[in-house]
Amino acid sequence: MDGTTTAPKIATARDVMGLGPFIPVVTIEDAADGPALARALLAGGLRSVEVTLRTPQALDAIHAIAAQVPEIVVGAGTLLAPADVTRARKAGARFGVSPGFTISVSEAAREAEFPLLPGAVTPSEIMAARERGFTALKFFPAKAMGGLDALKNYVPVFADVVFCPTGGILLADGPSYLALPNVPCYGSAWAATADMIRARDWKTITENARKAAAQKPAA
Repeated sequence: MDGTTTAPKIATARDVMGLGPFIPVVTIEDAADGPALARALLAGGLRSVEVTLRTPQALDAIHAIAAQVPEIVVGAGTLLAPADVTRARKAGARFGVSPGFTISVSEAAREAEFPLLPGAVTPSEIMAARERGFTALKFFPAKAMGGLDALKNYVPVFADVVFCPTGGILLADGPSYLALPNVPCYGSAWAATADMIRARDWKTITENARKAAAQKPAA
């Protein structure tokens, strides 16, 4: 472990972004693997993890991580409807991530006081999110939607908005994204792929987590 013994305190999506330069995005097929995965990530210096709601075991995995490894902040990804917000919170998720921005999902999160990183990539989507008070956003799928060039262009236009880009970003890409003033962190699956989790290759996952945690965002 990295010496952390208590759960980090978070109240907003920006707090989640501030936990570190990298948020591992994981797909868990067996809920029993959740706590071991979380410990492996924590041992490498990461303090958050996004569990995608793409498998039948995802919510159980979130519950197991929240109960057994509270030192890491577990979030739920792929929130597509208000009901997903409810289910994620009930399972123990401390934040949520949605691939896009909708009023219904954003309002469900706001009413539940549940930190949400909604996805927004176009100027219109970003403006819609800002009008609803969301200035910490997911940028997905990053590489397919303009990546670094798009985010650079948004710096002067949306000066109050920060992004967590995900989608196609590898370890070698991280420094370029983190060098942007509007990118405090990025997310990706490379550090803990489904195959690694399935094989319970916790050693490799910890090594990858250590590499990711060592990257630094722009000052």
